[in-house]
Amino acid sequence: MPHIDLFGVADTIGIIFFAISGALVAIKNRLDLLGFFISGYLTALGGGIIRDLLLDRTPISFVLPYPALIVFLTLLAVLALKLQHRLDIDKKGFFVASDTIGLVAFSIAGSLLAIEAQFNLFGVIVLGFLTAVGGGLLRDVLINEIPAVLISNFYGSIAVAVALILFALDTFYHIDGVGLAATALFALALRLLAYYRNWRLPIIS
Repeated sequence: MPHIDLFGVADTIGIIFFAISGALVAIKNRLDLLGFFISGYLTALGGGIIRDLLLDRTPISFVLPYPALIVFLTLLAVLALKLQHRLDIDKKGFFVASDTIGLVAFSIAGSLLAIEAQFNLFGVIVLGFLTAVGGGLLRDVLINEIPAVLISNFYGSIAVAVALILFALDTFYHIDGVGLAATALFALALRLLAYYRNWRLPIIS
């Protein structure tokens, strides 16, 4: 079984990079200061809240101070860079990188908790998927955009792939730091390759 520290590392990485991507979305859509913080908080913590509710426990962001503190400090850093004109939001590469890292990290975090709770394969996929895309989905609905998970290149598919790999590792071998690192690198490479090669699932028309 995975050690809870592995979850903590993945969850923290996901919070930081999804806070960055949420802030960039807010800047792109010219939201005001409150909208900036709402977008960042919702993107970073929304998926974890959905995950914890499905696990029938109080969301950790409601009872522990560090998730909100991490988001707040990350958003302050992004805001400071923007105000100093060091953040070029016209380049999509920064957003794609931060969003991809957050996606993969939260996919891992959700899948680890599902495996620890002894969910079956379907449960691991659902929890990993919702942890990874839940915050961004809520954010996109709030700002009246089509959620990226419905149209973006291999976005939700990455979360499903991570869940499948981790479930297989836990079933046939065991999950350790090396296995998680290899899974993360594979998922990061696949997502970036799909984005820049414009790979996508078939469109129903």
